[in-house]
This record gives sequence, structure tokens and C-alpha cells, in this order.
Amino acid sequence: MTFDLKRYRDQLSQLVAQPSVSCADPNWDMGNKPVLDLLATWLEERGFSAEILPVPDKPNKFNLIATKGSGSGGLVLSGHSDTVPYDDNRWQSDPFELAERDGKLYGLGATDMKGFFPAVLAAIDALSDRPLKEPLIVLATADEESSMSGARALADQGHPRGRYAVIGEPTELRPVRMHKGIMMESIRVRGSSGHSSNPALGHNALEAMHSVMSELLTFRGELQARYRHPGFAVDLPTMNLGCIHGGDNPNRICAECELHFDLRALPGMDNDELRRAIDLRLRPIAERSGTDIVLSELFAGVEPFEEPETSELVRTCERLTGQSAEAVAFATEAPFLQSLGMQTLVLGPGSINQAHQPDEFIDIGQLAPSVDILCGLIEQLCINPDSKG
Repeated sequence: MTFDLKRYRDQLSQLVAQPSVSCADPNWDMGNKPVLDLLATWLEERGFSAEILPVPDKPNKFNLIATKGSGSGGLVLSGHSDTVPYDDNRWQSDPFELAERDGKLYGLGATDMKGFFPAVLAAIDALSDRPLKEPLIVLATADEESSMSGARALADQGHPRGRYAVIGEPTELRPVRMHKGIMMESIRVRGSSGHSSNPALGHNALEAMHSVMSELLTFRGELQARYRHPGFAVDLPTMNLGCIHGGDNPNRICAECELHFDLRALPGMDNDELRRAIDLRLRPIAERSGTDIVLSELFAGVEPFEEPETSELVRTCERLTGQSAEAVAFATEAPFLQSLGMQTLVLGPGSINQAHQPDEFIDIGQLAPSVDILCGLIEQLCINPDSKG
């Protein structure tokens, strides 16, 4: 296959030029529809039927589902259309203007993950004269970098439907079949203030939080003693106490204190069960300290993900890449697509090491091999699905 770098570069340039930052901070948050309009136009020109669907309760946020062919199986090629915020003064070039230097293409989202979509288009073009026996679906989601509201909405709505799903996050073209989950939680302790000369005049939220933190660390130790997964570099669940705020003056009994922490669970663990277990452990502390302790989500969290090593999709991707499937530390939309009944795997060009930082780039050397792999997936799962050889 001849890879058209000029066409790829032109398409990625247009995608990068459309700002689509998603962020919990409303001062940063943007819509993503201009990116989807571009993708929909290009896919419709290639014979796809494209739907742009609003994400419920999220103004200016949309998902794109573009489908070609029909059948009960088929392949979903999925990516997110948003980016993280950026440090404008730390970029060597305009983050919204694609730049080429030393065999790399620089731009916000170049590797995470707008660069996946032109590779998908190139694979579609390379196989344009081959009829599909099973559908090929291109999915572009909203808000992966903040709340994953786009993927959550699709899971709730029950589509898209396919037999296989490949998410093109930057994995340096190594198949990924596992990642940890993530919970980000807040614990707020509300006591009552008073003059520090007499502790009986109030209920000290900072002292209660000391007990809360000790209980969390005890719970972490219990989880790490119970759960291990050799597929991960850090082979146990982790909990990080990230930030704490409380009190206002040395001579006042602290009335309120808040802690933020994250917990990254292994496959086989369940976020909701972990949250319930933590909540139960906090109640006795509240009773003993005379405070009100509230556990709440900072965001809805992502479940751990694992696709069985024996699944057909894993074996197909291992064959096409020549590499064994592995685990990564970062979370993706894979659990949401897997919940729709699809065999799911993460595989795409670029390196996660270049994401979320100034001068983000995708290595041009990754592009032609990525298109070859995508062609192989489309060939084996959509064009000739009866022969996976």
C-alpha cells in the first residue's frame, strides 16, 4: 500500500485547527461539533452514512457515528474528538497550526488523538474498491479528556453495535487489552468551630480527617494484600491522597476539611463496590468525632478493563502487529464499548508519552504502519470475515 503523507497531513492540519478542548473548568471547556462536521463530510464522501448525535445534558457536545455496510457483525474504529487544555506560552509553534519538524507532526491533539482519524481515512481509501460483507463503523466521541460523557451516553443508548471495537489511543501500535480503572473522590468533613482554648466548644474537622486518612491507608493496604495482577507494571491497586484543604486560623477549631484522592482498581474489581466499602468505613468515624462526613464523586469514574487474551480480536491484532497484547496505566473508553457486547481493544499510532504536554507530536514513522494494520483489520473483520487467517 502506498501511503499518501500529503493527504494525511492536510486532514490532520484541518482537525488540529478546530479547537475542541474539554475540561471540568468552564473557562476552558469548548464544543466539538466543528471537528465532527469535518469527519462527517470526509466519511460521507466515502459512502458512509453519518449521524451527529447530541450528548444529553451537555450543550455543544456531540458524538459521531458513521456507518458503511450492513450485517450483524462488523468493526468499530473509535476515537475521541476532544483535547486537553494547553500551555500556549510553552509551545514552540501555534498549537492549532500543524507544524512538521524532524520527522514529527506537531499540534494539539496530533497524537491524542486526532491523528488516528486520517489514518482511518487512508485505510478506507486503500480498500475503497473492496465490498464490505460486514459493516465498518467510525465513531468519534466527546469529552473523553474530562468526563467521558460521550462514551457514557452511547453506552446508555445502546449503540453503536458491532462485533469488534478498536480504540485508536496512542499505544505505539502495540495492542492493549487491559487497563486499570480510576475513581476520583472527595471526602468532606463538617464539624463546628469554636475558640481553640476549649476543645469542647467545637468539633474539629481536621482531627476527624486525620482518622479518615488513616482509615483510607488501612483500606489501601488491605486491597493491595488481596489483589495482584501480573500483567501490570504496578501490579496492585493504588490509592493517592492528592490534596487537602481545611481550617482558617491556628486559634480556631477547624469546622470544615476536604480531601481529594484517587483509586485505580485492577480488572476484577468494581468501582461501586469500592465506593460503598469506603463509605461504610467512614460512618463510625463520623459518629465518634461528632462530625458529618460526606463521600462524593469528583467525576463518575472509569471501570477497569480487560479483554480476554483468547478473544478473536486480541489474536487478530497480535497477528497484524507481531506483538503480544499488554496493559497500560491510563484509562480509556474501552469499558463503555465493551459493555455494549463488543470485543474491544486499544491500538493506535503515537505515544502516550507525548500527550498532555507542550509540543505534542505524532511520529511520521508510525503512520504508514498504522494504516497497514487498519487495512488488515478491515480486511479480516469486514471484507473477508469468514477467513481470519
